[in-house]
Amino acid sequence: MPTSRAANPPESGTATPDWSCRRADARRNHERIVTAALQVFAERGLEATVPQVAARAGVGKATVYRSYPTKADLMAAVAEHQLQWLEARALAATREPEPGPALGELLGDVFERLAQDRILAEVIPRGAVPGAEQSMQRMVALMGVLLAAAKAEGRIRSDATSEDLSILIAGCAHQLRRLHPRDPAQWRRYGELVLNALRP
Repeated sequence: MPTSRAANPPESGTATPDWSCRRADARRNHERIVTAALQVFAERGLEATVPQVAARAGVGKATVYRSYPTKADLMAAVAEHQLQWLEARALAATREPEPGPALGELLGDVFERLAQDRILAEVIPRGAVPGAEQSMQRMVALMGVLLAAAKAEGRIRSDATSEDLSILIAGCAHQLRRLHPRDPAQWRRYGELVLNALRP
């Protein structure tokens, strides 16, 4: 039976240490970093810093940088996580039997989410995070499918395009981010106004 060398690892580094505990610690730290980053960037947007994330996670800055070498890498991971929610929500809307109401509910949910998450409110209008473009494009494509179905039902004006929808969402998100109203219901109202702008 081989002897365990993990309890007293040699200083030379020539032996192979037991990394199982360290890997478990690294996984836990990574989960804490992701959770903290989602919270801090939601609260502070693009102005959030790595030290703030590290403090919230209860780890050192170096631990964050081991997983995410730059702030941009960390922002991209957070934005990707949030955009995945948008993509999944848009996909669910395309499966609803009535496209018109489904589009309205989707827009309301998107704007309500923007109210609660500053990173999304800043990424969507500005394309501010490298690497988030593909997720954005997939979400816009799904909204385009829903828009086309609603047009076929006569609920949306015939000349409306997915680009129109993207511009309206981004424009509202930009202004709302600048004015920063805190009530999600107020943001949701702009989802209704966007839908009204697309109606026949």
